[in-house]
Amino acid sequence: MNWTGFWSVFFVATFKFSVAPFGGLPFGLSYLESFLAAFVGGSVSSCLFYFSANYFLKKTKKKEGAKTHTKTNKLIVKLKRNTGKIGVCFWAPFFLSIPVGSIITAKFYGKYKTTFLLILIGMAINASIMTTLAYVVFN
Repeated sequence: MNWTGFWSVFFVATFKFSVAPFGGLPFGLSYLESFLAAFVGGSVSSCLFYFSANYFLKKTKKKEGAKTHTKTNKLIVKLKRNTGKIGVCFWAPFFLSIPVGSIITAKFYGKYKTTFLLILIGMAINASIMTTLAYVVFN
């Protein structure tokens, strides 16, 4: 196993999960090694940011009169309305980034006990899809 490649994919997955499995190819990682590096990296980062979301939300509290109707905020609310809890848990960390997606998911659904489990399931599904794309379609 190429540990440099494994840790590189791991650390890329902690922030930008959707492109991390593609880094396994240049390092010569196998499909399973890339999948595990991306999944574990995304899961560790998601755990950190999901369970510390209250801290980050308090630190970034908006002042009165701040602009709240941005394109990103509208996209997040549209995602929440159209896909519900499962969609936000599966897709917010994937499309936005692990830190932002995990904090947003915790903000909307942090009171439910199954939310973090859904995030992990979404990570596994998304890691398998992206690793398959990297190794089967684009290789």
